[in-house]
Amino acid sequence: MTMPTEPIGSIPRPPELLQAMHDFASGRISHEVLSGAYETAVTDTLRRFEETGSPVITDGEQRKSSFATYPLDGAGNLAPDGVVIPFADGHTRQLPRITAGPFRYANYSGEFVRKAKPHTSRPLKQAVISASALSLLYPQNGIPGYSQQDFLNDLINEVEKDIRSAFAAGAQVVQMDFTEARLSLKLDASGGLLRNFIQINQQVLERFTPVEREKIGVHVCPGGDYDSTHSAEVDYSHLLPTLFELSAGRYYLQMASESDRKEVLKLVGGLIRPGQKIFIGVTDPIHPRVETPEEVRDRLKEASAYIPAAQLGSTDDCGFSPFADDTSTARDIAFAKIRSRVEGTRLASKQLGLD
Repeated sequence: MTMPTEPIGSIPRPPELLQAMHDFASGRISHEVLSGAYETAVTDTLRRFEETGSPVITDGEQRKSSFATYPLDGAGNLAPDGVVIPFADGHTRQLPRITAGPFRYANYSGEFVRKAKPHTSRPLKQAVISASALSLLYPQNGIPGYSQQDFLNDLINEVEKDIRSAFAAGAQVVQMDFTEARLSLKLDASGGLLRNFIQINQQVLERFTPVEREKIGVHVCPGGDYDSTHSAEVDYSHLLPTLFELSAGRYYLQMASESDRKEVLKLVGGLIRPGQKIFIGVTDPIHPRVETPEEVRDRLKEASAYIPAAQLGSTDDCGFSPFADDTSTARDIAFAKIRSRVEGTRLASKQLGLD
């Protein structure tokens, strides 16, 4: 057995794709031309992933506007003035607001997998947005004739459909992006909002069998956009005990950028259950320096003191470009970090007797 290693999801888009996306939004090129730009970017992304030696790869979310809003692209029942998410450097991201029911996805993840599969023989991973993140689309003052509970019922159905579509198209692993988990404790220190989020996401996971959940993971981090975070100051210890109430088979935890890794790893070691896989972040996407394979190896050896090696894996702290217009990390840097992660994980596997 070799220690598993997986990416989180997004890779910085090439300049040609970003220009094509801008030109399409401005009405200067056709959808056919944009589709060609997507295809070129996905093909190049998969090729470069393969060159890193990564055993599991993604399409880098090249076809998504962002990790959070891809289901909404093209939907008609939205307004732009939704929840605002502030980042530490002062910039913000704003979600849309749903204006009428019923809630339905305009795009499902299975389509991304289907379009990527012809370009690689490697196992594909697909990231999906969590139900809890999209629950923020519902306005506080409600929608006449469409209650919040009606919306949540529709939302949970759609997230289940999204995950199943990815598996049906051939994804080996599906990862639920739950980056708002840590942020929720910044917004509500009592933990009430976090528990509400956990309840919503657990309703999705309960739609799947225990065997299916072995291939469904949950990713948490303090955000990563334009080299800034939205909740890094929130103590991990306030999040993890509640997070591990979810019945996911895999957890992807930001750790490379954590200030007190040993204490967090010790906590994780006391929370994991038999059969679960814990993927520890060993590369920091918002730091420009490329970690060495030896640093990756040492971080995994450190983690193995608290987490059984047979349940341990490696990943990146976060996606490298969760929003399409984030160009703060160079594409070459992202793949260099991934290569170090893969090589460092191989070194750790040998030293821990897993290879």
